[in-house]
Amino acid sequence: MNRKFEFKVQQDVLDLGVKIKGVRIHDIDNTVYSSALDDYIDVHVKRLLENNSLESLKKNQVIQGFYELHKEVGIPKRKNLPASENLLKNLLKKQEFHKINPLVDLYNLISMDTKLALGAHDLDKTEGNITLRLTQGNENYIPLGSEEAKEVKAGIYSYIDDANDIICFSEIRQVDKTKVTNESKDIFFIVQGNKETSDKYVKDIAKELIIVVTYYLGGTGEIL
Repeated sequence: MNRKFEFKVQQDVLDLGVKIKGVRIHDIDNTVYSSALDDYIDVHVKRLLENNSLESLKKNQVIQGFYELHKEVGIPKRKNLPASENLLKNLLKKQEFHKINPLVDLYNLISMDTKLALGAHDLDKTEGNITLRLTQGNENYIPLGSEEAKEVKAGIYSYIDDANDIICFSEIRQVDKTKVTNESKDIFFIVQGNKETSDKYVKDIAKELIIVVTYYLGGTGEIL
């Protein structure tokens, strides 16, 4: 039985220029790389390598829009690359795609292709509802790959569950608590843009995410 939850967005965050759609896809099978999925990944990686360069990333308006958002809330530029830029820089430098698991690979490819920020969270590991709001400074935050909690400044837009746990800091860093594994079946996604993206564009990519994930991994999806 899939539990009920709401995705809420604080008006203060929307006023910053954040464009956001939440997506839920449940009953997926995140265990198998089918030959069709491998082909999808190979085609998209080839296209991304052909159509992007380190120079073009500097000029991309959507990526720059995330830097503007970060500046608005006081997130320093150093070590806080927008999610899509970070993924693309790694791909371009290594000239190969590092697979993590089927679901993570799919949304990472869509993020690199669209330049939007996409993230996925295992709903079985969250508490209550999820709210995109400005931090108060008292939230719990353990970034992915870290074992220690980090102090959080007030006023940073972040995704937070009812246990006051940050599940995604800004759109930059996800956390260990809700990371997607092969066993994950019920997933909450963020599809986030900025002042440089229209609401329609963000909604269209949210629809594309549902189509692609359910085609390769099964399940049922909805925009929240």
